[in-house]
Amino acid sequence: MQIDLNCDVGEWSGAGIPSNEQALLTYITSANIACGGHAGDERTMQATVRFAVDHGVAIGAHPGFADRAGFGRRETSLTPREIEDLVASQVKLLRDVARSEQAALKHVKPHGALYNLSARDASVADAVARAVVRVDPGLVLFGLSGSKLLAAGRASGLSVASEVFADRAYAVDGSLVSRRNPGAVIDDVGVVVQRAVRLVVDGVVFAESGEALHVVADTICVHGDTSGAPELMKQLRAGFQKVGVTVRSICEP
Repeated sequence: MQIDLNCDVGEWSGAGIPSNEQALLTYITSANIACGGHAGDERTMQATVRFAVDHGVAIGAHPGFADRAGFGRRETSLTPREIEDLVASQVKLLRDVARSEQAALKHVKPHGALYNLSARDASVADAVARAVVRVDPGLVLFGLSGSKLLAAGRASGLSVASEVFADRAYAVDGSLVSRRNPGAVIDDVGVVVQRAVRLVVDGVVFAESGEALHVVADTICVHGDTSGAPELMKQLRAGFQKVGVTVRSICEP
């Protein structure tokens, strides 16, 4: 049994990678790098790609709505074609940055509101999948376990990875509880590790209502802005090792 550990990174500005992010990149196996929509620019992409490559971390694009003020967490009214073009342009940009560093882009994971919208709206999911195919049909598409995005990816011929969250509360329909709600983000290390192990080993997470949800877990996300994220990643790896789960990038051959 194995699991991929991913984190959203490159969402800062400036010339140097923050120490917190450097620590995260030493523990994860897949990096979702912001590519100019909700955050990031070519300079942050280049620095993050470089650091990820040096630490054996798979490189992925993290496209989002072009809404820096709202950090890509507000839904934007765009047509499916506009969403397709938006995603394709951001993924291409990171692909080109990676190539300039003699690295290869491996996967795509939408960010924030785009992620949540593509999970439930088939037209948005189809647009995202089409964008990924346009750039490179060999890329792996990350999406919420059981979501419309994964269905769209499969229908488009893409390889997909079912993503679960150890540090986010789930609604009874399998969606993530809005960050606006109390308790939506879980920052108790012990609780997160326990949830993560159950998600991977048993394929189960408990909704906020207490109901058991059955999910497929190929990759697990912990957010970099979760309190004590680097230490949490360290404890997650130790927790998986304890139960015999190998932590490895899903994009490795």
